[in-house]
Amino acid sequence: MGSKDLKLLDVFSYESLVHAVAGAMGSVTAMTVFFPLDTARLRLQVDDKRKAKSTPAILSEIIKEEGLLAPYRGWFPVICSLCCSNFVYFYCFHSLKATWLQGQRSTPGRDLIIGIAAGVVNVLVTTPLWVVNTRLKLQGAKFRNEDIQPTHYKGIIDAFVQIMRQEGVGALWNGTFPSLLLVLNPAVQFMIYEGLKRQLMRGAHRELSSLEVFLIGAIAKAIATTITYPLQTVQSVLRFGQHGQSTDQSKLLNSLRSVMYLLINRVRKWGVLGLFKGLEAKLLQTVLTAALMFLLYEKIANTTFRVMGVKRTMTSH
Repeated sequence: MGSKDLKLLDVFSYESLVHAVAGAMGSVTAMTVFFPLDTARLRLQVDDKRKAKSTPAILSEIIKEEGLLAPYRGWFPVICSLCCSNFVYFYCFHSLKATWLQGQRSTPGRDLIIGIAAGVVNVLVTTPLWVVNTRLKLQGAKFRNEDIQPTHYKGIIDAFVQIMRQEGVGALWNGTFPSLLLVLNPAVQFMIYEGLKRQLMRGAHRELSSLEVFLIGAIAKAIATTITYPLQTVQSVLRFGQHGQSTDQSKLLNSLRSVMYLLINRVRKWGVLGLFKGLEAKLLQTVLTAALMFLLYEKIANTTFRVMGVKRTMTSH
């Protein structure tokens, strides 16, 4: 069997599929548990007029004004998007790693490069799903900003159709430019996670304890989120599609101008700290979600490999 055939087997391997399914299942479960925290974060990012308060205070306001189930509004499209997104990311990350390393030991630099490559593929494939789920999640919300126009989508398919009809197919990729910049978030997260995992497993081929996985998952996500949070805010605003900044420039230049406009406008209104409005809610949600996701992912993957009698490769350790 030639080297090309071996590389093809690495890309379409059973092990990569197990990693992808385990990552998708872990992320869906974790997001469902902490979904209300994401609702609070998104409101603070998108609604300029809403005052920054503690996460419990924001959730209390939402429940009081919109009903008990309001924090779970848009759960289904978010879960669908997250499931597809994490499946693509985990599959690409582990298949690219297997293809490149060929049984060699990984390094933080390699993990970062592989994470960025997997992130680019993920963004280009799944951005339309995230644009739709952002719109659906905010539909029916009571905003402090009166300039925001209400939307009326009947579901995921109807949202796709309406956006394409009213705004053009390109609108489904709103926020792609900051999303491509934000591939650094999961890339840094995986680099730190894999690096800490290698340190803990140095000299001993063992499974990490649940506490160890939870803690290194939380640390990795906290660092990655804090570094990239201003761009995440811009990404949410662009996906919502009501940022009120448009030009006749090329799409790439327009995207760059929109990102710069939103960042500068936020600093002018609230100062540098305005770039981190909602960070508390985001950190609370994303750190807990990522930690639980990594815990479930490791358990599901290890259990599957054990049950199927497949030896898990040690390239990431």
